[in-house]
Amino acid sequence: MTRADDGGRPRMIAFLRAINVGGHVVTMEKLRGLFVALGLKDVATFIASGNVIFAKPVTGLQVLHQRIEDRLRTALGYEVKAFIRTEAEVAAIATYQPFSKRQMQRAKTLNVGYLAAPLTTSAKRLLMALKTEIDDFHVHGREVYWLTKGKRSDSTFSNALFERTLKVRATFRGIGTVTRLAATYAFRSPQSGR
Repeated sequence: MTRADDGGRPRMIAFLRAINVGGHVVTMEKLRGLFVALGLKDVATFIASGNVIFAKPVTGLQVLHQRIEDRLRTALGYEVKAFIRTEAEVAAIATYQPFSKRQMQRAKTLNVGYLAAPLTTSAKRLLMALKTEIDDFHVHGREVYWLTKGKRSDSTFSNALFERTLKVRATFRGIGTVTRLAATYAFRSPQSGR
């Protein structure tokens, strides 16, 4: 892992869908190179699940978002959706408490789903209809929090089911990955004052 420059420049994080899953294997060196080729600075990757950190460019976010997805599609030969967050947003996600302390103590895993936009009211209803004795959900902004009370193998929920049911693209990460990412790069949330 290459650490991004801490020279005070705000950083962005791209959480990528379809990297090193389903037979789509991409080295982190290649992924980093693709972002560097876009002219992005201080590019680093974090574990091999498609998390790319880079210095915030002057280009508008919508333009950057499209450039990243176009570049990845051309270079890799398949669609890779990018969900971009600021370092402050990642810090806030890492410390957000979507479930009660008691629920968290009984949980086996907590995952965060990144979305391009907040869910509509009807999409939220569809998501909540997927709740089971094992799986519970919480929606906050552009993130979906998925709590698993049993073993992952006992769960009927998956990213594929989420996308098929809600007709919305997403990528999920374990909360451990998110908190380690925030701690490694010392991301700070403006609300926390940290």
